[in-house]
Amino acid sequence: MDKIKSFDFPRNEALFGLKPEIGRWFFIPLGLIILLCLGTVYSWSIFSSHFEAALQAKPGTILLPFMVLGITFTLAMPISGLYIYRFSPRIMTMTGGIIVGIGYLLSSIAPNLPFLIISYGVIAGIGVGIVYGVPLAVAARWFPERKGFAVGMTVVGFGLSPLVTAPVAINLIKAFGIRNTFVILGITFTCIILAIAQVLKMPPKRWLPDGYNPETSIDNNMQGNSQNNINNSTKNLPMVQTQSFYGLWICYSVGTFVGLTAIATTAQVGKEIVGLQTEQLAFAVPLFATFNGIGRPLFGWLNDRLKPKFTIVLINILILIASVIMWNTSQGQLMNFLVAYSIFWLCLGAWLAVAPAATLSFFGLNNYPSNYGLMFTSFGSGGLSGIFTIAATKAITGSFYSFFYITATIACIAIVAAIFLLNRPHKTAIADFLFKYLISPITPVLLSFVEFWLGYAIPKKSN
Repeated sequence: MDKIKSFDFPRNEALFGLKPEIGRWFFIPLGLIILLCLGTVYSWSIFSSHFEAALQAKPGTILLPFMVLGITFTLAMPISGLYIYRFSPRIMTMTGGIIVGIGYLLSSIAPNLPFLIISYGVIAGIGVGIVYGVPLAVAARWFPERKGFAVGMTVVGFGLSPLVTAPVAINLIKAFGIRNTFVILGITFTCIILAIAQVLKMPPKRWLPDGYNPETSIDNNMQGNSQNNINNSTKNLPMVQTQSFYGLWICYSVGTFVGLTAIATTAQVGKEIVGLQTEQLAFAVPLFATFNGIGRPLFGWLNDRLKPKFTIVLINILILIASVIMWNTSQGQLMNFLVAYSIFWLCLGAWLAVAPAATLSFFGLNNYPSNYGLMFTSFGSGGLSGIFTIAATKAITGSFYSFFYITATIACIAIVAAIFLLNRPHKTAIADFLFKYLISPITPVLLSFVEFWLGYAIPKKSN
C-alpha cells in the first residue's frame, strides 16, 4: 500500500479553476470523449468488408480480429486496474492511448489476416483494455454520492460511439480508403486521449463533496447500511471470498451473453426471422444503439436509488420479456423484432453502468479499479460463450429461434442468483473454496508475469 498515490491537493485548491464539487463534473464529459474514441471497436462491421477485400480473406474469418480484441480487452482491463494507483490515471491513460494508436497504425499496413489479428485484435485490444476502466474509476471516486449516475454518464460514450464515429469512418473510407482511414483514426484517437489524460486524477483518499457524509447518509443500495459500514465489513475480506462476487459475476455474464450476442448477430437474426431488409437495418441499428446508450445513465440512476439486487432483477426480467417476444415473432413482424432487440441492447447498456456501480456498492472504494477489473472478466466470458452458443444452435437446429429459449432460461437463473447471492458480502464455504484452490494459485503467476514485463517496459528511477 505504500506505493499507492492519493493525488492530494489542498482542500481550497481549484479543480479546472472551480471548487472541486463543481470542477469534478468535467471528468464525466472528458471520460465520455475517451470512451467515444475507444467505442469505435463497435463499428468493426464497417471496416471488416473493406479489410476482407484488401486482404482477400476467406468469408467469415474477418471477424477474428474483432473476437481477439474482445478477449484481450477483457484480459487487459483487470491487469490495468491493479496498477492505476501505482502509475496514476494520467500515466495509465497515456500508455493505453499510445498502444491503441500503434495498433491502428500497424493495422493500416497489415499485409494479411494474421498480421491484422495481432495489430488490431491484440495490440489495439490491450490499449483499449488499459484505458477503458480509468475514466470509470475516476468518475466513481469523484462522485461517491451518485456513483451509478456518474459511471453511467461516462460509459455512455462507449455505447453511442457508433452513432458518431461510424458515419465519420464511412466518409473517410470513401475519401481515403480503409488503410489511410486507420492512420487518421489512430493518430486522432491517440492525440485526443493523450490530451485528456493530462488532467485525469483521483481525489484525495478521504475527500468527500460538501454536504455528503457516508456515516449519516443512508445507502439505499445496501439495505439501509452506510457505505462506511460496508467498507468496514469487507475491507479485510478479499472480494473473491464473498458470495456477492460470484453472484454479480454470474449475472454480469448472463447480461453480456445476451447483449453482446444480440449486437453481433442483429443483421443475421433479423433477416432470418422477420425478413429484415438492408434499408430497414440502416434504420434499426441506430435505433438499437440509442437504446444501448440510454440504458447506461438510466440504469446507473436507478442503481443509485434501488438496491443492486432489484436493479439486476429488473434487467433480467426485461431480457425474459424480450426473449418471449422473439418466440412469438415470425416473418414480417418487424415491430416485434425492433421492440425485442431494443430491449436486448438497452440491457447491455444497463449492465455497463450497473456492474461498476454495483461493484463499488458491494465492495467500496478501496481497491475499486482492481475489483472491477476482475469483475469485468465476466464481460468477455459471457460475450464469447454467447456468440459460440448462437452459432452452435443455428448449426444444430437450422434456426436462431432456439437461442431465445436459452436466453430466457439463463435470465431466470440470473434472477435466482441475484435474489439469493446479491446481499451484504460475507464469506461462504463455496466462495472460500474457489478462492483458495482456483484464484489464489493463478494470481501470483499472473502478477509475476506483469511485474516482469513492467520491469523491462518502465525504466527504474535512479536513487
